[in-house]
Amino acid sequence: MNANQRVVIGVDSSTQATKAVAVDPDTGEVLAEGRAPHIVTGTGGARESDPEQWWQAFTAAVAATGYADRAAAVAVGGQQHGLVALDDQGRPVHPAMLWNDTRSAPQAAALTERLGRAEWARRTGSVPTAAFTVAKWAWLREHHPEAAARAAAVQLPHDYLTGRLTGAATTDRGDASGTGWWGEHGYDKQILDLVGLDTDRLPEVVEPGHAAGAVRSGSPLPAGIPVAAGTGDNMAAALGLGLEPGRPVVSLGTSGTAYAVTRGRPADESGTVAGFADASGGWLPLACTLNCTLAVDRIAALLGRDRAAVEPGGTAVMLPFLDGERTPDLPYASGLLHGLRHDTTPGQLLQAAYDGAAHALLTALDDVLRHGGEAATDAPILLIGGGARGTAWQDTVRRLSGRAVQLPRAAELVALGAAAQATGLLTGEQPAEVARRWGTADGPLLDPLPRDEEALARLADTLLRARSLFEQPDRNG
Repeated sequence: MNANQRVVIGVDSSTQATKAVAVDPDTGEVLAEGRAPHIVTGTGGARESDPEQWWQAFTAAVAATGYADRAAAVAVGGQQHGLVALDDQGRPVHPAMLWNDTRSAPQAAALTERLGRAEWARRTGSVPTAAFTVAKWAWLREHHPEAAARAAAVQLPHDYLTGRLTGAATTDRGDASGTGWWGEHGYDKQILDLVGLDTDRLPEVVEPGHAAGAVRSGSPLPAGIPVAAGTGDNMAAALGLGLEPGRPVVSLGTSGTAYAVTRGRPADESGTVAGFADASGGWLPLACTLNCTLAVDRIAALLGRDRAAVEPGGTAVMLPFLDGERTPDLPYASGLLHGLRHDTTPGQLLQAAYDGAAHALLTALDDVLRHGGEAATDAPILLIGGGARGTAWQDTVRRLSGRAVQLPRAAELVALGAAAQATGLLTGEQPAEVARRWGTADGPLLDPLPRDEEALARLADTLLRARSLFEQPDRNG
């Protein structure tokens, strides 16, 4: 370990764990990593965590890098949408509701009906679903009004951690754009009035490239070093890739996402594409699915097969909507199997689960670009996330898209994007420029496979015919 080594720390506080990377800001070399798990609780549609454990995981992960005491700057990327409501002492009035908590589906539907889909898209860029913070806040007010009344601060997960570091209530435009109450010109007073919330309880939106504050005592990091604004996890990953406008990305993790940085502000009233802002002053239209790698792994476990043990052929269609679904917007959905035959093999069923999980993401790619004002492109898809390392996922994406796939060698892209933000505070560079200088998107290029039109047609037809089964809550679950 070089005693003169300059270091920045980038943090990814995700659904399941906090990951920290210590990075050389000159070269982008990851010098060390640290990780600490989170606990997620809840049954049915509930998904909750205690924010205090995020802070404990943050301190453990940062300390585990071995470079915390030499860090020159730090930034946090965090899971989007989660509702963190705190009292006037900074303590949670209710467990944090996570992005994949679907209990607020009725509130999302009611809010959408109240203003109309077109008006929501015009004002905020998105039509709210159960994932959005605005719907979760409405749920909290309806089901726990005494807790909502005690909330002196309403934050997102990355806001909470940044605030624990700095003592200030801040956010950034990227993460704020996933709340449902932030628009092109800042917080939307009409929407806030609609859900009984005022701006005094919301964090200040820090402009791109500016610091949120400085580290105060009480963490493993040196007091006084600058803390970048941080951002939501998808925005941080876009920074970590150094994305140029129009380059498509598919991320395969607990959730699946398809997105691109665009120059135009998206506003899709169908709700398929969320009109997020990016962390640099542009836009990040994005489609997100709730069921991705974990859902497919669950199907593999039920079949008693290794996750890679897929087989081609067959006519089975599987929609692995085990946790409800966001794209398409079917919060009450459950898994569905159709087209089973005597000669269907377990390996074909597993491949059908991969196809069902990937289908919505890939069909949304052109919409992502179109709503952001970018031309459709045949550029290779940047495939990231834990699933991107699996051959079965790689082949599924190539076969259903008919496009080449590039696999960035860099891992932990959310944490790297945060590290690029921290580096920008030291060098004056834009974070995406930092990532391009580091070469984070470089990696193997896989040739396209012939597009499987028959599988795509079966999936589209099954989804169309099954929608009526998914539109109401399951009375048994």
